[in-house]
Amino acid sequence: MTISEQGKCLAEDFSFMEDWTEKYQYMIDLSKSLDKMNSKFKTDDNLIKGCQSKVWLHSSFDGKKIHFQADSDAIISKGIVAILLNILNDRSPNEILSADMSFIDEIGLKEHLSPNRANGLSSMLKQIKFYALAYSKLN
Repeated sequence: MTISEQGKCLAEDFSFMEDWTEKYQYMIDLSKSLDKMNSKFKTDDNLIKGCQSKVWLHSSFDGKKIHFQADSDAIISKGIVAILLNILNDRSPNEILSADMSFIDEIGLKEHLSPNRANGLSSMLKQIKFYALAYSKLN
């Protein structure tokens, strides 16, 4: 499934929920699906700058696809990064760089997050794309 198709599916999932309490609960549930991050990757180098909470993002590249691991000390931030990784994990650098990220607007994340969390979301996306750009130069 493409990033765009997966994003549309996720946006549909969110559209079935009646209010943001349900949507936040769904984000919390998604956060539980993240692979457990090895504590050796919870370093200052992997902290995402611009997040109010601590959010760690580690990447590895097998020559074709980028694998991300993430964690946060705040459950909503962990849910936000889980949404992004649900769509962007195990993709090629070029897939990530050319991705249609409109699903974020369709879900309504930016309007329903506090300004600090919305900044954190932007910082997470920026870091994911930074890794993709760096790995694209290795091909």
